[in-house]
Amino acid sequence: MAPDTVSPKSDSNDLTLRWSGRVSLTRRILAVNIFALLLLAGGFFYLDSYRARILDNRTQQAMQEAKLIAEALGVVPPDQRAQLIRQLARDTGTRLRLYSPSGALLADSRLLGERNFRLRDPDKDGAGQRIARFLDAGIDTVVGAKRPPLYREKASGHRWTDVRTALTGYPSATVWRAPDRTPVITAAAKITGGQAAIMTTVNARDITQTVRVERFRLSVVLLGVTLVSVFLSLFLARTIVRPLRRLARAAVRVRLGRAREVVVPRLPERKDEIGLLARALSDMSLALRARIDATEAFAADVTHELKNPLASLRSAVDGLGSVHDPALQERLLSIVRDDIHRLDRLISDISDASRIDAQLSRAKFEIVDAAAMLRGILMQREERGIERGVRLRFDQEEGGSLLVSGEGARLERVFENLIDNAVSFSPDDGLVSIAALARDDKLELRFEDEGPGVPEEAREAIFRRFHSVRPSNEGFGRHSGLGLAIARTIVEAHGGSIHVESREDRLSGARFLVHLPLIRRP
Repeated sequence: MAPDTVSPKSDSNDLTLRWSGRVSLTRRILAVNIFALLLLAGGFFYLDSYRARILDNRTQQAMQEAKLIAEALGVVPPDQRAQLIRQLARDTGTRLRLYSPSGALLADSRLLGERNFRLRDPDKDGAGQRIARFLDAGIDTVVGAKRPPLYREKASGHRWTDVRTALTGYPSATVWRAPDRTPVITAAAKITGGQAAIMTTVNARDITQTVRVERFRLSVVLLGVTLVSVFLSLFLARTIVRPLRRLARAAVRVRLGRAREVVVPRLPERKDEIGLLARALSDMSLALRARIDATEAFAADVTHELKNPLASLRSAVDGLGSVHDPALQERLLSIVRDDIHRLDRLISDISDASRIDAQLSRAKFEIVDAAAMLRGILMQREERGIERGVRLRFDQEEGGSLLVSGEGARLERVFENLIDNAVSFSPDDGLVSIAALARDDKLELRFEDEGPGVPEEAREAIFRRFHSVRPSNEGFGRHSGLGLAIARTIVEAHGGSIHVESREDRLSGARFLVHLPLIRRP
């Protein structure tokens, strides 16, 4: 095939993976998708900030509520405060306690009959609540949430920070942690016009419930997305990794020299890049298999062709030792010389045939005037003289030069082989006609002789290596049977074609047609 344009020696720098290249493709696909899920899991950090904002709002609300209750207690006589505390505790749902400046308990809504503040015993909760608390603790640890102090009852008002602060004239509030991890909010304010302080206490379980509900919803979404993502990742890995592994195993078997046993999957149902890769590898393995078969067949043919002159040479050399007749010795020496020339010519042709593919793949094509080249070859032939009086004629279509892209030396070899072939099959004083014509975007070259022609059943076989059908008047061993095979290889490497047919004028002889891509000058 024709050489490709010059390309960089390696593009590995564009495809190099550093650390990730050591990880399987399946794991990388899973890692990328799981990383996206971890970003979604960051919603748990948002829930922590959401809970903190709710607690801040409830704390401010508790302080405002304590201040309002303190103002209400300040306008009623001291003997009516107990009744008002009970009423306000029922309306607000909080536990109210009134402390004197010395810290003594003056009134307590619980002792007044309003038992609206109760802490749950976590040991008596069901499995669901225990799991919820475990998740609370785990998420708080992960997000680094600040842990409030444990709520415990205190005998004196002075042991409550909020009460001590309120007695100085500043309202205060504190968030505590109940045994079941729910928040407890206490707030205290000084009674207007007096020295006592009122403290409110509420177990804000609704905050915990709200956060848990949101966390449950987020967990369900995260779990669903995780399952879908893992399923899609495994599906994607299966559709990518599995065929790649099959192709890799087939490539390894080809590398190990088992090309004939390997069937590289073509994946015709896939129209993506992996399908293109599979078909490219399949075509490559078929081409490699054909190349191996051709190489083995060529080696077998070379062995066969070399054995004939070697056997003749051995027989002549053995005979020289036992023959004393000078005339017979001269005949044997003539046979030896012919066999040596035949071996030399055969080895040269074999060397050219074996290297021609590799040389053409590295060749740099140039613009060649095929008509001028043919005229030069014919002129040299006529100057050297042509055997048996065979005449050469060249006809060129009017219109200037006929340009093709190729390697001049190789194209010259093709033309010389075809001219040699036509001359050898031509009768004495025969005519060999060469014509060059432009056909659309193709250059057509015709080589016609007046010989016996080529039978239709042999028109493809003559282009095979070592296939040689020679004229009856030609000496044995003058041709190796590689000329037409070499010509076809060179023509096809230039993007052209070559074949043989009968002459249109119905005269005896053969016509070899060569088609090459034509270059049109602007």
